[in-house]
Amino acid sequence: MSCEDEPGAKIYTDLLHSPDRFEAILSSISEGVFTVDTSFRIACFNQAAERITGFKRSEVLGQNCREILQGAICKDACALKYTMETGEPVVELTTTIRDRDNQEIPVALSTAVLHDEAGNLLGGVESFRDLRLVESLRRKIEQRYTFEDIIGKSQPMQSLFDILPTIAGGGSNILLIGESGTGKELFARALHRLGPRADAPFVAINSGALPDTLIESELFGYRAGAFTGANRDRPGRIATAEGGTLFLDEIGDLPLGLQVKILRFLQEKVYEPLGDSKPHHADVSIIAATNQSLEELVAEKKFREDLYYRLNVIRLEIPPLRDRMDDVVLLVDHFIAQLAALRHKPITSMAPEALEVLLGYDYPGNVRELQNIVEHSFVLCPGGTILRQHLPLSRMTPHRGGSSVSAPNPHPQSPVEIQMSGQKQAIVEALRQAGWNRQRAADLLGIHKTTLFRRIRRLGIELPSMDGRSRYSR
Repeated sequence: MSCEDEPGAKIYTDLLHSPDRFEAILSSISEGVFTVDTSFRIACFNQAAERITGFKRSEVLGQNCREILQGAICKDACALKYTMETGEPVVELTTTIRDRDNQEIPVALSTAVLHDEAGNLLGGVESFRDLRLVESLRRKIEQRYTFEDIIGKSQPMQSLFDILPTIAGGGSNILLIGESGTGKELFARALHRLGPRADAPFVAINSGALPDTLIESELFGYRAGAFTGANRDRPGRIATAEGGTLFLDEIGDLPLGLQVKILRFLQEKVYEPLGDSKPHHADVSIIAATNQSLEELVAEKKFREDLYYRLNVIRLEIPPLRDRMDDVVLLVDHFIAQLAALRHKPITSMAPEALEVLLGYDYPGNVRELQNIVEHSFVLCPGGTILRQHLPLSRMTPHRGGSSVSAPNPHPQSPVEIQMSGQKQAIVEALRQAGWNRQRAADLLGIHKTTLFRRIRRLGIELPSMDGRSRYSR
């Protein structure tokens, strides 16, 4: 059955004097192609379209394309309708359609209008490229670069992946060093799953998220009557983690008094719940983490030296995202796929110009910030592909109240120049607010002190002779 024998054949007789030749051309194309008349009835359906969707041409000719393909954008944002109404083509839009068995097929589609020789609208044409192989390869690549839920193909991450199994089986205390948002808890969980305690509990406690008055009771538990409101016995995190792993996040924030009790537990594996004078034994493996320099805290008498050495048996440094930018695209794809599955929204990719913005950003909040940016963009994107305008450009500069990535500039700067200018203003502003105290400024910026030093040197920021340390030392 040829296209010219079916409804909508006028499209072809008006478009070309030889519809047979036109159909032969369509049949030779590897992409699926179909055309519609002005009522969106399918007028032609090439062999590739049959192969990709499973529909026979005889089944679909004369049918409304929306009812046949049931595309993710058919109802609210039909690409063909847009093109036929505006004359503007759609090029390589990533979305999904459904095959004869009602299975979703990821495709990249393009649209154009069809006119007769007099310029009258005859209908539209849509081509679609099957992305299932691409998606399969993407998943294989992601699996190749995924280790215990941690994603990374960069050399720093691959090096960590290589040594994690060995470290996990060693039985020693482990200290994870890394800025906020680098995924220290993911590494802690990976070490737990790779070790001999994998079938036992993994329990985490963030020392920096709890008031000093609550940390001890959370860790060690308490007996009824230990304090006002303690009406019954309550086990602490150590007891809950019996036989497994206790993850002490932000260990540098522990008050000195509690550090003594943690040290005793590490040395003797015993502890005392509040209100109980009887020692309790616990078989628990310890993984600690911090975004601070424990060496500096020890020098400042804010962290016990003996506890530091007890924790720092095996030390892993988790690189910040800016030092492993090779992983950004991989992480973006992962977060998009995760959100699409969770929210049932047909978004499958990010446009190159949007990725270019992400690859030019410094990520003071590391992977956690990237995930937040992708989620923000996902919410704003109606479907298909996340574009540059969906990114939270106004907040993707390190300083508050400065110009955004998208702000107009009478003297155009490159993305790198814009980024460095914003960083410099942010750092100078933070230093001034902190009275030129480097540690305080780093805290205000949410970065590690050594990172601040590195940026000060790189950006050529001149510092006064006084450092303001005494002002904030108390």
